[in-house]
Amino acid sequence: MSISNDIKKLLIDKDMTLTQLARVIADKKGKNFSIQNLSQKLKNNTVTLKEFEIILDALGYKIIYAPKQKFEQ
Repeated sequence: MSISNDIKKLLIDKDMTLTQLARVIADKKGKNFSIQNLSQKLKNNTVTLKEFEIILDALGYKIIYAPKQKFEQ
């Protein structure tokens, strides 16, 4: 599963369009971020970690780091 597919699923769950998401990213980054730019990043799977964090924040999610469970023999 790719980050791009995850983002697309979250957009559907939140009933949000790519255009709306691009606007939120632009506001949070403080610079222009077009729908075309977002679409290309998703298509090429080149979303940066910072952009991913902004996207998740806009959709009401956050990244959580959790340790792997140890394999017990």
